[in-house]
Amino acid sequence: MTKKGDYTQLEYARFADDQVVLINWHPSNHWLVEATTRRIGEELEKLQVEINQQKSKTVDLARGESFTFLGFEFRRIRSRNGKWRPYHTPTQKKRKQHIEELQEIFHQYRSQPIVEVIRKINPKLRGFCNYFRIGQATGCFSYIRWSVMKKVRRHLQRARCRSGYGWKRWSSAFIYGVLGLYYDYKLKRYALAV
Repeated sequence: MTKKGDYTQLEYARFADDQVVLINWHPSNHWLVEATTRRIGEELEKLQVEINQQKSKTVDLARGESFTFLGFEFRRIRSRNGKWRPYHTPTQKKRKQHIEELQEIFHQYRSQPIVEVIRKINPKLRGFCNYFRIGQATGCFSYIRWSVMKKVRRHLQRARCRSGYGWKRWSSAFIYGVLGLYYDYKLKRYALAV
């Protein structure tokens, strides 16, 4: 991390072989982009590791560009009071992958009682939500909650040789309260350190 007065000029995040370097947008910091790229190349050369050019790129968030890191898509948006702020949400790819995993469980256990299915999907839902709840995942969580609710209702109806989703027959309170379907889709908000 490089600080100049109250502002951070350069910061990086790394996990295993994935790395993101964040450089302050100020024009006087433009030289940092080239210097950082060169330095990372030098350090990786010492380790005899090559940068994957297909996955590596320079992104300018001020121009509306975005990047993905560890399942999140990062961009900047204007807040309600007109200030720029970071925005990170689960990628479409991760959401789709999660839905497919859940569908596979429903498919494998289609002849089993619904409580058995819920016992299998709850840990998946909990893990996904705990990982992504630190971002702006409201839309993603709503989509997943709706998809899972429909699948559970469909499973209940099929077990009784009925069509549809049983919206009038099965209340949400029954599905979440009695059957125990996972329902903790709250986001976590962290105060920024000043």
